[in-house]
Amino acid sequence: MTSAIISSATTQNTISAAHLLVVEDDTTIRETVKEALSAEGFEVSACGDGSEALTMLTGPQADSIDALVLDLMLPGLGGLDLCRELRKLNNTTPILVISARDSETDRVLGLEVGADDYLVKPFGLRELVARCRALLRRSQRINPKPTDRDDVIEHANLCLYSQECRVTRDDKDLSLAPKEYKILELLMRNPRRVWSRDQLLEQIWGIDFVGDTKTVDVHIRWLREKIEAIPSSPDHIRTVRGFGYRFG
Repeated sequence: MTSAIISSATTQNTISAAHLLVVEDDTTIRETVKEALSAEGFEVSACGDGSEALTMLTGPQADSIDALVLDLMLPGLGGLDLCRELRKLNNTTPILVISARDSETDRVLGLEVGADDYLVKPFGLRELVARCRALLRRSQRINPKPTDRDDVIEHANLCLYSQECRVTRDDKDLSLAPKEYKILELLMRNPRRVWSRDQLLEQIWGIDFVGDTKTVDVHIRWLREKIEAIPSSPDHIRTVRGFGYRFG
């Protein structure tokens, strides 16, 4: 497994120390990744199984962990199950999956269960560091505070309360993940405007996003399942073939 890691030169600029948790059962890969990320200015913790990671991410030190670098093939609680459990608990820690599973189905599944990015083994440490930086920049980006007159956006049976980051459907609260909420707010603030996948990635994930545009389709599908009466025949978020998506 050591061949899954390719050494890289130190990048020019280090970011302010962020705390990363590396979850990898292969000792050589775990220590190599930990050392490489530490050399770039990150504070790095590491463990070898999903159960220990879940304890760390739900315990007293959870708030200090800024991002998770997660292998899928773990003993006991696997990486996919860990992702599901964290998102079920509304834990929004950014997750970068590292895995030898390289099929499109595996990548989409990883995104569907809550990962924010997916990196296939073997990978170079330079790319790993770049993706960690991009993930942290996206998660730390501060959105402008809405004005009072923009606080509530209504459309049909949906109501979005922007200052509360809350959405209701038929007066019942919806449980939306942060990215789902941001996509919906952007679409509702710009009704009937068509947004391409690249435009949505830039607006929601940031211009430094290095993942697959399919992540947009995954999040749109999740949104439709929560806000549409019939997700396969949506009334709110519509597909404009060859262009992208629009609201209304």
